[in-house]
Amino acid sequence: MVQDHHPLIKDFPEFKDRIHALKTSSSHFAKLEREYEEVDKAVIRLETGVEHGSSAELEQKKLQRVSLKDELYALLKA
Repeated sequence: MVQDHHPLIKDFPEFKDRIHALKTSSSHFAKLEREYEEVDKAVIRLETGVEHGSSAELEQKKLQRVSLKDELYALLKA
């Protein structure tokens, strides 16, 4: 199943201001958010066939995306 791009602001609209604040004040949050965006885009490229990869590679990227999102969410809630 092909999914859309999942930017943090789309998934967590209630944290829009907090996301912006953390991106500018926390280098750790900013780094994780950039990594999350890169992994999310890689998932989409694999799902749509723009890039070729194994189903194991796709699953690994999806797990990485979930892990990063969980970590970012924890920082947003803190």
